Amino acid sequence: MFTRITRTIRRDDDATVAAFMLAPAAVLFALFFLWPFVRGLWISLTRWDGFSAPVFVGAANYMKLLGDRLFLGALENNLIFVVLILLFKNVLGLGLAILLDRAIFMRGPIRAAVFIPVTLSFAATGLLWSWIYNPVFGLLNAALDGLGLSGLKMSWLGDADIALYSIIAVDVWKWLGFHAVIYLAGLQTIPDELYEAARIDGAGAVRRFRHVTLPLMMPVILINVILGLSGAFVRNFDIVQVLTQGGPNHATEVVMTYMVKTAFQDGNMGYASAMGYALFLIVALSCVALLGIMRRSKVEM
Repeated sequence: MFTRITRTIRRDDDATVAAFMLAPAAVLFALFFLWPFVRGLWISLTRWDGFSAPVFVGAANYMKLLGDRLFLGALENNLIFVVLILLFKNVLGLGLAILLDRAIFMRGPIRAAVFIPVTLSFAATGLLWSWIYNPVFGLLNAALDGLGLSGLKMSWLGDADIALYSIIAVDVWKWLGFHAVIYLAGLQTIPDELYEAARIDGAGAVRRFRHVTLPLMMPVILINVILGLSGAFVRNFDIVQVLTQGGPNHATEVVMTYMVKTAFQDGNMGYASAMGYALFLIVALSCVALLGIMRRSKVEM
């Protein structure tokens, strides 16, 4: 009986200590995440310019999104971002990781060079590529001249038909090393014995990749896809703002840039908040659907 009481007291003491240790983190989480989330959701249901008292309008802001041509165009650009970013970052990232996993000459310096763009700020990246893309003295057009391909020269950021794809190329260049490092870490966890067994069975490089590397890399691929998905939706503001500010003629407008303009240039905080929560819902549903697909494919998380 005494032993049982002692254990109960110890459990209560442990729970008290745990609650005491978690309290600071819980307070910070509630203060800097839960409260802004709830407050922002309330603002999305109002008409508010940031200064006067908010006026409750219910779901009017969300209904307005359905007929807003600029918002729908920005969302379409976001979707193009998602498809191309996921394709190039993962295909090129995995290919680069496989190359850097081999014993090639100067492998260490090459790995460092691949990761350098990740460390650059968005301002530095934007300034660098604005010079490269400059139609008059830019490096890209000069290189095309030098290769005798002057017919391919163009205004890379001024042409509405290609400006968005030019920005996507910059985003891929900046984050390719980040995704390649994640893939490289995953490749180094695959036992060499599996590859050796596959070679003994007569499997070539393609079959080894298909039946050994790819199945064991699926959890890592999932991580990279989710990171790329969230980045393509919500982390593309900086690079677009620095390079084109959404132009020309909204050709590179994404939801984040349109949301910031609506909030701080037009003074419509409620409508901008509605855009943010609509984007949050799209990203959340996309990630949940992706996790469901991967789990149905029996990928071990």
